[in-house]
Amino acid sequence: MLLVVDNGSVYTKNLTEFLSKRKIEYSSYPYSELDFSKMHEFNSFILSGRRKNSKEMNALNSRIITHAISVKKPLLGICYGAEILTLTLGGTIRKTSKPCIGEQEIIIQKENPLCSGKIIVFESHNYEISRLNDKLTGIAKSENCLYEIVQYENSNIFGTQFHPEMSNNGQLLIESFALL
Repeated sequence: MLLVVDNGSVYTKNLTEFLSKRKIEYSSYPYSELDFSKMHEFNSFILSGRRKNSKEMNALNSRIITHAISVKKPLLGICYGAEILTLTLGGTIRKTSKPCIGEQEIIIQKENPLCSGKIIVFESHNYEISRLNDKLTGIAKSENCLYEIVQYENSNIFGTQFHPEMSNNGQLLIESFALL
C-alpha cells in the first residue's frame, strides 16, 4: 500500500482525490500523526509539499527517505518532498528570486519510468533545489528550474520540484509512480 505523508500542502487534497479516482490504494496521514514504527506496512511513499517549515516535519520526512532507500521502496517527493530528499542526501536548496507559480513546460533529459519528452506541469514554490549530491541526478529541467525532477541513483526514488497532482501530465506521472 502507498503512504501519502501530508506535510500541510494546500494541494494534498487534489493528490488524494486523484488517487481515489484512479482506485490506487493508499493511506494518508498528517506527518504529525504518523507512527514511524508502521513504515514496514507500506510498499511506497509520497511526501507532499508544505505550507510552513517545522523541525519535526523535516526530521520525520528525512527518516522516511532513509527508510525507503535502505529497504529499496519507491518514494516520490513533491515540491518540499523533493527539497527534503535533496537536503537529506547532502544537496542544497535556495530561496527563489520570485515565487514560481503557474504552468511550466518541463524537458525530460534522462530515460526514467515516470515520463518522457516534454510535459506541462504546475509550479507553486518559493524554494528550489540548487545543488545535488553525487547520488542524485537531475532528470528533467525547465526554463526556470535546473532540477525539476531528480532521481536517487537508478532507483525508484524521485523528487519533483513541481506539483504533479495539479496537471494532467503530472497526474500521469503519479499514476506511473503508483505502478512501480
